[in-house]
Amino acid sequence: MRTTRDYDIAPGYAVDARTGTGWIVFATVMLGLAGLWNFIDGIAAISSAHVYVADANYVFGDLNTWGWIVLCLGILQGFAALFLLSGSDWARWFGIVAAALNAIGQLGFMPAYPWWALAIFSVDVVIIYGLAVYGGSRLRY
Repeated sequence: MRTTRDYDIAPGYAVDARTGTGWIVFATVMLGLAGLWNFIDGIAAISSAHVYVADANYVFGDLNTWGWIVLCLGILQGFAALFLLSGSDWARWFGIVAAALNAIGQLGFMPAYPWWALAIFSVDVVIIYGLAVYGGSRLRY
């Protein structure tokens, strides 16, 4: 019985074994940038900067509370981006969890700065997609 290994495939039709490497790099960089942005947003919220909507009603707490939450989420995302450089499966799942927690956190932080929170939420969804679909041990060759 003949298999596909018996036939010579033209170089233009060969499938690269590392399909999705660009998505992983993109997700890692965006996770690090989102962590940096959240860190800056958290500091701005804690210091009561005037860039946020005044008299916003939050799910719980106030702007100071959400500043600390977003600051902690930013630190978590920064560590997840650093761990993703190792290429391990646990780092991939840690990155997915960090992005998912930040997406939920941004929905709660939305009364403070709605358009920015939606933008970061969208970035988190793209990060989750990149890590869930193209991540894992198959990229370590």
